[in-house]
Amino acid sequence: LQGPAHGLCPHTDGEGVGEPRFYLLTKESTETFGFCLHEELGCQGHVIRQIELGGVAQRRGLQDGDRLLQVNGHFVDHMDHLRVVQKIKASGNQVLLAVLDGDSYEAAKSLGRDLSQMLPDDIRPRLCHVTRDKSGFGFSVSCPEGTKGTFQLSVLQDGPADRAGVPPGSWLLELNGDSVKSYSHTQLSKKLKQSGNKVTLLVASSAVEEFYRLRGLRVTAALADTSWLPFKVRELHMVKGPAGYGFLLKEDDCSSGGVGQFLWEVDVGLPAEQAGMREGDRVLAVNGESIEGLDHEQTVHRIRAREDQVTLLVIDPAGDEFYHSVGFGGMVLPWLGS
Repeated sequence: LQGPAHGLCPHTDGEGVGEPRFYLLTKESTETFGFCLHEELGCQGHVIRQIELGGVAQRRGLQDGDRLLQVNGHFVDHMDHLRVVQKIKASGNQVLLAVLDGDSYEAAKSLGRDLSQMLPDDIRPRLCHVTRDKSGFGFSVSCPEGTKGTFQLSVLQDGPADRAGVPPGSWLLELNGDSVKSYSHTQLSKKLKQSGNKVTLLVASSAVEEFYRLRGLRVTAALADTSWLPFKVRELHMVKGPAGYGFLLKEDDCSSGGVGQFLWEVDVGLPAEQAGMREGDRVLAVNGESIEGLDHEQTVHRIRAREDQVTLLVIDPAGDEFYHSVGFGGMVLPWLGS
């Protein structure tokens, strides 16, 4: 089904191709983002449909017939439809979308344009975990005279901050999970001293900071590139054997507060152990969908949904504690589905 036209494109020679638009959608956990993503016959791309009146998507300005190009900085136009839906669901209560209006999309496709070239290379801030050496953290902070909350970092080449992925000249947004926008230079220095030997920074390169500022968007940790962090989530894919998967799931209190689903009694030599499961791992997602807010029975039901196989996203206790300490508690971890 062809989507409704938004006025015909006056040029088909490329001048009529509009610019991608960016939307940061934030919802309550009880809400939806207020749109559906369709795959339609005779209509290329991932099509935005069923925009709810007064919903998050409509309030932000998404249009019926828009084509989705990017989810949280990941190009998705070439991806399988279900995988894209999964990415949005896995993003939790906040997602950054890049879309192109339907006419521009059709025009760009007919001209053979590479749509990924219409988007900036990197629009994600970085979370970096810096461990001090004998000379310090390897960065210095400058702050324009008389201002609060605006801190630019000079990064020592090959120093701890550089090795941890902090881009030279980047802007500091959060320190150990707390926004720095109300800090004076003195307060920031004090907080850095209190951090001991390790500090976690949310930073944006000048290009990334400018990208958000020009669009009036707020840079948040939910959108961060976490690949520089020392703590990794693991994906475990298991095919059920004659004796089952070989693990038990139990509900327990998280070290950070709240309740989580944990893996226990991992049997030697069975699929779970072979996939890399370790006792005490916490389950974050089942088959690509976050289990945040699900109870024990609902999680078990998800695991059993596919008869003979399952994919779990898990994190070990040290990683779990770290992410909660830098402000990821109570929200879905941002790399789910990435």
